[in-house]
Amino acid sequence: MRVFLLNLLLAISWSALTGNATLTNLCFGFFIGYLALRVSPSLPGGSKYFHRLPRFAHLSVFFLQELVLSSLRAAYEVFSPKLKSRPMVVRIPLEITDRNQIFILTNLISLTPGTMVLEITRDHSELLVHTMFVDDPEAFREEIHQGFEKRVREAFS
Repeated sequence: MRVFLLNLLLAISWSALTGNATLTNLCFGFFIGYLALRVSPSLPGGSKYFHRLPRFAHLSVFFLQELVLSSLRAAYEVFSPKLKSRPMVVRIPLEITDRNQIFILTNLISLTPGTMVLEITRDHSELLVHTMFVDDPEAFREEIHQGFEKRVREAFS
C-alpha cells in the first residue's frame, strides 16, 4: 500500500510540476512514477505491488470491455422491434473463497448491464445470477469463471 501511495504522490507531483492537472496527465505521471519505482533498488512491499498493479489494470480493462459490450447489447434489445432476450436465473459455483473477492466479483457482475446477482449462498460457495441473454447456462458459468472470477482471483490474491 505504501508503494501505491508513493506512486500516487509521484503522479500528483508530475501534474504539479508540468502545470497540467488533467486526468490524462495524472495517468501519464502515474505511469512514469511506476517505471521510476520499478527500477528503484529495493522498496519494502514493492515486488507484490509490481505484480499486482498490472493484474488490476487487466481486470479494469476487461470490466470496461464487458461493460461496453453488454451496454450495447442491452441498448440493441431495447430499441429492436423484436425481443431476443432469454432471461434465466443461473446458479454459479464459486472457486474463490475470500469474502472480499466474492464482494468484488458480485459487484462487477451486477454492474454489467443484463446481469444481476440475486443471492450468495450462506456458505459463500455459489451465486444466483439473473441474466437477460443466455442460451446455454453451462457456457454462461464458464464465461463467468474464465472472465470475471479468474481476473478477480489474479488481481487480489
